[in-house]
Parts: sequence; structure tokens; C-alpha cells
Amino acid sequence: MAYTKIKNWLEEEISNIHKSGLYKKENILTSSQSTNVDTTDGEKINFCANNYLGLADNKEIINTVKNGIDNYGFGMASVRFICGTQDIHKNLEDQISNFLGTEDTILYNSCFDANTGLFETILNKEDAVISDQLNHASIIDGIRLCKADRKRYKHNDMKDLEEQLSQSMDKRFRLIATDGVFSMQGDLAPLNDICDLAEKYDSMVMVDDSHATGFLGPNGAGTADQLNVRDRVDITTSTLGKALGGASGGFTSGKKEIVEYLRQKSRPYLFSNTLASPIVIGASKSLEIVISQPERRKNLMENTSYFRNNMSLLGFKILPGIHPIVPIMLRD
Repeated sequence: MAYTKIKNWLEEEISNIHKSGLYKKENILTSSQSTNVDTTDGEKINFCANNYLGLADNKEIINTVKNGIDNYGFGMASVRFICGTQDIHKNLEDQISNFLGTEDTILYNSCFDANTGLFETILNKEDAVISDQLNHASIIDGIRLCKADRKRYKHNDMKDLEEQLSQSMDKRFRLIATDGVFSMQGDLAPLNDICDLAEKYDSMVMVDDSHATGFLGPNGAGTADQLNVRDRVDITTSTLGKALGGASGGFTSGKKEIVEYLRQKSRPYLFSNTLASPIVIGASKSLEIVISQPERRKNLMENTSYFRNNMSLLGFKILPGIHPIVPIMLRD
């Protein structure tokens, strides 16, 4: 009988989601992820994936993974610290660190895991975390899990951020958390100004760069690369599931002491299976391609500029920017 009550509530809530027009219908693909995809409703041109560099169906990556499975198997059936670390895991962590110019990197099964495993591990009730109000849900949920004093500042509003920082000077540690690129609008965080404020108020800076890693900046190393503040960001979290092959997996990269402490204390890392070997192999190959084929980044940015310019010429209202995320304002 207990389930009947919640069943009725769930049915009512689902009905309300339908009525509000917010019900999420899953589009079913019958092909690999690509620019043109086959679906149960026919062939479509795909404008909505995060397959920024077109690597999700890259034959070189696929063949590398096929060969790698013969040597490394399908999965590890273990957490990292027991018997779940292969040399390919350490190699990928080193690759990412070298690519981003950081001291060390720790792999997770997703960037969501990386974010939910960060804040509660390094912050406690003596500390403060100051977060942009439009940050990704994983940052929001990660912050909810920690006991630090939680503050939000208005989106990209440096005056409000400074106000929140000034009110937190009695705290042991202060951490500013922001997306590098905000996924709903495609705008960049003003990392230069954020880093300036962090230095002024003796704070750390954390950036979730999921929508920038692999293609933004002169080296493709993300938002900090684009804005020339790579050495001023303390912690970067990101994903392997977008530009870097489109599969899954995430990571936290930054100061070596932070990464070492996460290996000892971060719950999603300690109590989840190791990132599957084929994913590691594919992500490693993807990163090699990103580094060796800069023309992919160039082509992406040229396509982005072309699309933005021509959508504007056609009379569509779009939010300004340089990012491939192009919000088209329908005002519906």
C-alpha cells in the first residue's frame, strides 16, 4: 500500500511535466554519433551533440580500441587502489596533465563524479565556496554535499563575486567555482578577472571546463588556455565525453597535493569501479589526435563563425560569442 501513495504522486508529477511542455523524449539513434545520424524517425542532421571535433565515430580511435581490448580486456572489476589501475590509466592521467599544463590528474567515471567528489573532500565547515549561479548541476550538487559555507554570485558578475569574497575573509579556505564555458549560453567565464579577485582575496579557483577541453584556446587546452590564465587556475575538472571522443569519463587536474588527497579521500573515486579500459584507450587516442591535428580545431571555429554570421543575416537572434554552443532566441 505504501507504494500506491508514491505511485499516485509520481503519475501526477509526470503528467504535470507533460503539460508544461518539459517532458524529455529520448531520440533513438540507430547509427553511430555523427554529423548525419540515422534515427527511428529517419535520417537527421545533428546540431545538438557535444561531438565538437567529430571524434565519436573516428575510425582510427575505433580501431585502436578494438586492438586495445585484446591486450587490456573489457573492464577491471575493481576500484583503482585495490587492483583496478593499469598502465594505460596512469598514462592517460599523465597525458592530460601535460596537455593542460598541470601537475597531476585523477580519472573519474564522469565529470559529474569529479565534481561531486571534489568539494566535500577538500572543504569543511571552516571554509567557503563561492559559485556562479549558472554553474552546471554537477557543481551545484557537489557543493550541496560539502559542509562549507555556500555562497552564489550573479552570473559572471565580478562586483557581486567580490562582495561574496569580502564577506568570507574569516574562513580558512575560499574556493571560487565556475564553469569555463556555460553550457546553456555558450558564454565564457571572465577568468582573468576571477583570478585577479582570487589573488586579492587569497582564494583558489576551480573551473569545470567540460565544454572547452580539446578545442578552445590556441592549444585546445580549454578556457584558461583561451584567456591565458593556465597557471592561475588551481583545479580543473572536465570530461572525456565531449570533444575527447564522446564516450564517457572525467577527471580532476591541478596541484599535485590536491590530486593526491583526492586519491585518498574522494568517495566517487574510492567506491566506484575503475574507468573501463576501452574508454581509457579511446580517450588517450583522442587526445593524441587533438594534439597532432590542430586543423580540426581550426575547422570547428570556422564553422562556428560561419553559422553564427549566417544565422544573424537570416534574422535570427543569437547570443554573441565565439563558442560552438549557439543559443538561438525564439522567445516562445
